[in-house]
Amino acid sequence: MEPRTDNNEIEIDLIEMFGILLSHAWIIILTGLFVATACFALSKFVVTPYYDSTTKIYILNKSESTAVTYSDVQIGTQLTKDYAELINSRYVLEEVISKLSLDVEYKDLLKKVSVTTPADTRIVSITVTDYDPASAMNIANCIREVASDHIQNVMDIEAVNVVETANMPTEKAGPSSLRWTVLGGAISVLFVCVILLIRYLTDDTIKTSEDVERYLGLSTLAMIPLIEDDGGKKRKRRRGR
Repeated sequence: MEPRTDNNEIEIDLIEMFGILLSHAWIIILTGLFVATACFALSKFVVTPYYDSTTKIYILNKSESTAVTYSDVQIGTQLTKDYAELINSRYVLEEVISKLSLDVEYKDLLKKVSVTTPADTRIVSITVTDYDPASAMNIANCIREVASDHIQNVMDIEAVNVVETANMPTEKAGPSSLRWTVLGGAISVLFVCVILLIRYLTDDTIKTSEDVERYLGLSTLAMIPLIEDDGGKKRKRRRGR
């Protein structure tokens, strides 16, 4: 009988693949638990935490009349992106570095500053991220003060109102221990499963009589059991006598 061959075709038994994963479930679970615990310990005790401090300003371009018109509201909303660019400008950040005597460059400070403008509002949020909570608060408040004067001068605005001053952050902004733990465990479990499936798909050895019939198209006449362990024990016993 000729062997059965399938050119350029690979048969994948999903049930058998699931059985492979199920038979190695203890390895998958232990690996996931170990990596998740390691990631939790790293995020909790090794990685330096960082803190966020946020201050908010309210900007409204008023007309000559004392009353706020709808046109003023529209203009203020459209210009919030311009305000964000002015806050992140070199002039503002270098002035902050000079006032606080910071030992950083403009580009380094720029990476710590995040300016957001919520949709349909004229409120601008300035958030500073730093490893020192006190430093994050001082930098945020100083940026607000310098940026307010700069915006008034450049945009010819009467005043920039303070909505919220930056406070001392009491809780870290990151790293998140829960996120590290979940991601570490999930990624490690996925990695082990991929390794097991790759080994299964690349293993072309014949192990059972079913494999002989499936891949060679031949039927087995008999099976010879291997009893090497028992034979070894018997030999040891005979030698002892």
